[in-house]
Amino acid sequence: MASKAFSVTSALREGFRKAVAAAGLPAPDVVGWEVPREAAHGDYSTNVAMVLARSERMPPHQVAELIKHAVVNGRLPELSCVGELDVAGPGFLNVTLSPEWCRQALRELLAAGSSFGREDLGRGQRVRLEFVSANPTGPLVIVSARAAAVGDSIARILRALGHEVTTEFYVNDAGNQFQALGRSLEARVRQALGEPALLPEGGYPGEYLIEVADAYLREHGRSELERPEAERVARLGEYAVERMVAAQRRVLHDYGVDFDVWSSEQRDVRDQRLPEQVLRELESRGFTYERDGALWFRASQFGDEKDRVLRKSDGELTYFAVDIAYHHVGKLADADRLINLLGPDHHGYVARMRAAMRALGHPPEAFEVLMVQLVTLLRDGEPVRMSKRRGEFVLMEELIEEVGPDAARFTFLTRRHDSPLDFDLAVATRQTADNPVYYVQYAHARIKSLFRQAAGYGIQVPDWRAVDLDALALDEELALIKRLLQFPDLVAGAGRALEPHRIAYWLQELAGAFHPYYKVHRVISEDVRQTHARLALCAAVGQVIQNGLALLGVSAPETM
Repeated sequence: MASKAFSVTSALREGFRKAVAAAGLPAPDVVGWEVPREAAHGDYSTNVAMVLARSERMPPHQVAELIKHAVVNGRLPELSCVGELDVAGPGFLNVTLSPEWCRQALRELLAAGSSFGREDLGRGQRVRLEFVSANPTGPLVIVSARAAAVGDSIARILRALGHEVTTEFYVNDAGNQFQALGRSLEARVRQALGEPALLPEGGYPGEYLIEVADAYLREHGRSELERPEAERVARLGEYAVERMVAAQRRVLHDYGVDFDVWSSEQRDVRDQRLPEQVLRELESRGFTYERDGALWFRASQFGDEKDRVLRKSDGELTYFAVDIAYHHVGKLADADRLINLLGPDHHGYVARMRAAMRALGHPPEAFEVLMVQLVTLLRDGEPVRMSKRRGEFVLMEELIEEVGPDAARFTFLTRRHDSPLDFDLAVATRQTADNPVYYVQYAHARIKSLFRQAAGYGIQVPDWRAVDLDALALDEELALIKRLLQFPDLVAGAGRALEPHRIAYWLQELAGAFHPYYKVHRVISEDVRQTHARLALCAAVGQVIQNGLALLGVSAPETM
């Protein structure tokens, strides 16, 4: 069952739009709704009366009363959810949901199951989402783990909202860094053979290349070292990239992240001569010029702080030119929207790439960049020294080994991607309420345990359509139902803002509402009617927790 009908704010927007028209007022462009911070202000609130008051030259409170009268007397089916409607303050309209409607909506939630929270808001929109894209010059590190959690969750959320999403890892296997990698591996190979060899200036000193060198010698021996220098460095670089990318794939898979596309700078951009194509296009549009033997892009004409070099005086292409070509010709050929997740050291990159996309005719919304901030590792509140020699890890795979993929992913998603994050390893492994992922997963496991207990007592749980939900009359029960019904709007908001942390935070709040209810009120009792109703409520909580965790790429265990 599609969940469109479950969106409370969608129903309120449509209903109040009709009520505004019935009141003889002009239809507003947007009827915004929000969940008030204080319960006394109802379940949902809108300032539409204050918005209309300006154009109508009427007091907001008077406008609100006109709308309220139209709602009360209009009998609009979209507003069957409204139990009470109050005018508050300068003209806010506060809605309290009808308990009867909430119970019926709970029944529909249970029927929707795993599809609850899914909508078709993005149907027809093709999204290309690139994240992680770590250089193949070494293993993945902690910031890559955060980017992977954020990017993969965004992909899951957008797909749940109907977008056609292609996830991509872009491999930088060309240029100066690639050359440095090849020369660094050659030095390690020669050292393994007992030859005196120093790492090149700007090379990669990581010990991981010693292991790669050993593997290389087992497979190829020293015969490759006799080749001409350029060919030798290229072959060694290709071997190192192949090994590094294979390791990155494995670690990401263990983390629950599998990319749709692994793109190669060499194969998919340079070998296809895309940079030359885009340079000709920019030149034909009049957006390039030559100075000091180099080719420049008029980036300042499109909002960048200065013009940028595309081709150096020695004829070598800049990374910027290669990136423009891949975004323009490669990515946007089969996507309507590009979303790139980058580290905090890429701020200067954003303005210049936006300028290039504008110059090539793409709308501003076609290219978006999210900055993923750095992570500070702690253990019981104390900083962890990020040095393998001291026995402390820095690698992504070591993080997964210590805390597990669920705890790692959920912890990374407890804060906005553009906020620095303190990751406490000790907290992430505790089976206590201060570990956010454990707290949420334990709520799901508790609910599954309830149903095992019911089966042990010989309780036959009927079809949810036959359960008398009127037995759910406690304030805590209605509050839980109302919270569950927020989920579709939550997912839609997280998708629009590209903020998966909203779901992680909300799941903690849901678990925080469920655990006290479970402790205070017996779910399984001699009152069969009440038992069935409370089991239905618990089943709905468990279903929504499972749906929410799935959007974050986190498991929902049945036992803990």
